[in-house]
Parts: sequence; C-alpha cells; structure tokens
Amino acid sequence: MNPGSDFCCVFVTVPNMVAARKIASAALKLKLAACANLMPRIESHYWWEGKLESSSEVLMIFKTMRTSLEPLEACVIGNHPYETPEFLVLGVDQGNLKYLDWIKGSLKTE
Repeated sequence: MNPGSDFCCVFVTVPNMVAARKIASAALKLKLAACANLMPRIESHYWWEGKLESSSEVLMIFKTMRTSLEPLEACVIGNHPYETPEFLVLGVDQGNLKYLDWIKGSLKTE
C-alpha cells in the first residue's frame, strides 16, 4: 500500500450511456483521467427546484489526480447535458502502488 493523497475519484451522474460515453471519451482523450467507470441503471432520488424527483441515471467514476481536477471539471461541465452537473471529489487515502503509478502515468503531464 502506498499513501494516495494526490489521487482521487470523481463521481458524475448523467442521464444515459450516450452522455456518459461522450464525457468519458473527452476526458480520456485529454488525459485528464486514467479510467472512467460507467455504471448504468442507477436510480437517483433527489430534490430539484423544490420538488422531490427520481430518475434513472448512469454513475461515472473517474480515477485521476488532484492536479487534473480543474480541467476535468471544465471538461465534464462543457460536455454535460444537465444545468447543474454532479462533480464530487473523493480523496484516496491509500492504494496499490502499481495502480497509483498507472494512474499517474496515464495522465497529461505539463
């Protein structure tokens, strides 16, 4: 195990697989994430504009580093069909060294 404080996972929900694939492709082509997991058919219940709503969505989980968060967020927002897209960052406390190295090596370096 290796400390993973520079690494994070980002949660994004979208209305369908078409939108998920579009955003995943854009982020991966720009090397803003090493991986995007697309989890279809989640059921979301939430408050929106004062009303309780529910919908079927796709949950996206991006594996990335904190240095890529700002451009990744811009990419997601620029390609997202929602007025207020979800973009939640969860820090990684620890992870397998080889896997973390793979994430780092897959991202755009400046």
